[in-house]
Amino acid sequence: MDLKKQLNGIDVFSIASGAMISTGIFVLPAVVFNIAGPAILLSYLFAGLLMLPAVLSQLELATAIPKAGGSYFFAERILGSAAGTITGFSNWLTISLKSAFALVGIGAFATLIFPHLTELELKLISASFCLFFTVINLVSVSSSGKLQVILVIALLLILVQFILFGYRVMDFGKVFSTIEFDWKNIFLVTGMVFISYGGLTNIASIAEEVKNPRKSLIPSTLFAFFLVYLLYLLIIVVLLGILTPEAFSHTLTPLSDAGKLLFIIPELSRAEVVVTALAAILAFVTTANAGIMTASRNPMAMSRDRLLPEIFSKVSRKKKIPYISVLITSGFMLLVIFLLNIEQLAKVASLFMLLVFIVVNFSVIVIRYTKLSSYKPSFRAPLFPVLQIAGIAGYIFLIFEMGWEIFFAALGFIALSALWYLVYGRKQVKRKSAFMHLVGSIVDPEFKPENTTLENELLDILIEGMEIEEDRFDKLIRNAPVLDLHITMNRDQLFKQISEIIAKRWNTDPSWIKLKLHRREEEASTLIYPGVAVPHAVPHIVAEGEGKFDIILVRDKHGIDWNDKGDVVYTAFVLIGTKDERNFHLRALMAIAQVLQDPEFMTNWMGAKNDKELRSVILLTKRQRSFK
Repeated sequence: MDLKKQLNGIDVFSIASGAMISTGIFVLPAVVFNIAGPAILLSYLFAGLLMLPAVLSQLELATAIPKAGGSYFFAERILGSAAGTITGFSNWLTISLKSAFALVGIGAFATLIFPHLTELELKLISASFCLFFTVINLVSVSSSGKLQVILVIALLLILVQFILFGYRVMDFGKVFSTIEFDWKNIFLVTGMVFISYGGLTNIASIAEEVKNPRKSLIPSTLFAFFLVYLLYLLIIVVLLGILTPEAFSHTLTPLSDAGKLLFIIPELSRAEVVVTALAAILAFVTTANAGIMTASRNPMAMSRDRLLPEIFSKVSRKKKIPYISVLITSGFMLLVIFLLNIEQLAKVASLFMLLVFIVVNFSVIVIRYTKLSSYKPSFRAPLFPVLQIAGIAGYIFLIFEMGWEIFFAALGFIALSALWYLVYGRKQVKRKSAFMHLVGSIVDPEFKPENTTLENELLDILIEGMEIEEDRFDKLIRNAPVLDLHITMNRDQLFKQISEIIAKRWNTDPSWIKLKLHRREEEASTLIYPGVAVPHAVPHIVAEGEGKFDIILVRDKHGIDWNDKGDVVYTAFVLIGTKDERNFHLRALMAIAQVLQDPEFMTNWMGAKNDKELRSVILLTKRQRSFK
């Protein structure tokens, strides 16, 4: 069952930015300060720059393939089910851990308002928020999106006022003069704080629920990234310019501690502490809310593809919400809240995110070189393939810099995911990936790929995005035989080939069909437009039987000598139908006439690379559909 499209551009911006602004800025700076000191400013800068390949590549894939599951779906269709299994688990764990990371952070700030809470009580508070947002996501994605907008706007306003007031009292000299360029620690911290930006690309997981993903995703996501990136850097600068190293290294609430020093008047300072604490809690709950929404789409998408049991793909009939996946995701987050601490969460979540980004960038490289005819993203990542290769190299480098424990954890996770695929997924899935066809074309230049699941899905996505409701003519075109000729021939030779094709499909005599074609041409020329390189149509044949109709598509770039007058045909539509299909024959002719009148049709038709693309050109040409 398809998910309901109910998220607009502002929802996308709010979910993306809300998923980024959380523990990564309110708590994590204090944790990593103990490792790299003031150089954490460089770590946040590098982490943001390294996000760009992943952001741009994922945007390209999301605008071409807006399907639930995001990175998982891209990897499964492009690289294969084994890679999809690893990516699906990685993406689900990344978002779930980041969301649990945010909920754990609530405890640190709750102590500013209720200082006497025990550790168990703080975790219970975090768990309560998790349950609350689980209910919100079970009730309505739309309600969840609207709540996200309100929370994010309030959060952004609080952060901006913190920067403006902090700028007035900070010491710029202290920020840059104390930075020590210990590159090993800087890169270690870069890997740890990477999770701070992780929520951004998770927006691809709910692309299927966006009303107009080909337009809404790009500006909303990029604006969210650059705005939050700027806020992060400015906040780190303000914190380093206000707090002493001792104060920074002995707190988990750096913004609130800095807030105490923003004003001379005690009442205003106390108010700032409360405001920043409330902002932190707002940030944590927005991340958790967005995380439950996006993470739950991964197991649902994997279940749709039979890489997980069917129960994960169950969607509520009325609300169109994957409630089983939502509940399982929330259950995992509750478990993490009670078992792991902040530093462990940051490292593990960043690891899984880096694995996902490696796959995303590699997927763009593969699908671009595969040159699928229906792959038409509304946004293309620039500097291809240098950007993607640089991103992959950077992410592998960060995994190594985070330590051998993290590296071996990555290998162990990949091994377990591969084992699940071998034991369960391989028996369920027989799809051929785009990568396999790319390998085939490299090994054998004459290799002609069969229909791929991805190519058909891409065409369906394009049709859905153009709001085309297919009629009978479209369905015939999808299955129409195609003659893509590469030699000059005469009309008689063409009719012979067409007759042989029709004879096999209709189980009849090819000589009889050829005779009918010639007789129809003798009665009246079927040349619709005179002249060279202008589309033409050839006649229908009245055949025996009932309720049968076929269309054969012909293209010959070298031209077909059509008659003694010197007319040349480059494009032909052959229509064959039984006597009772005369009315549909007229409607088919009208449809062809509308297609031929499109100013872009001829350019697209002659530029098509294969049979699939020839069909796609007709299917995607705008015309008036008939459903009688």
